[in-house]
Amino acid sequence: MDPAKMKIVYAITSREAKPGIAHKPPKKYWHRVGVAFVNRDGSLSVKLEALPVSGELHIRDYVPASEPAPEPPAMPSRRAGASAIL
Repeated sequence: MDPAKMKIVYAITSREAKPGIAHKPPKKYWHRVGVAFVNRDGSLSVKLEALPVSGELHIRDYVPASEPAPEPPAMPSRRAGASAIL
């Protein structure tokens, strides 16, 4: 699939600050809910994994990550740690 034709679909929700806290603007949360693809005629095919309650979707161009995410460090086995304590 050509990344230039791929798009990401988001649902944006906003939440007000808790009562009693100094006035802050609502915080916005972007939820990835699907993907979209540009067809030959310029229309979009959208595949959703979830439906937003508000009914509003935001579609953005796909931007590939510049490099893969690093692997988490290996955890020592419990058995090796237990024998070191004894």
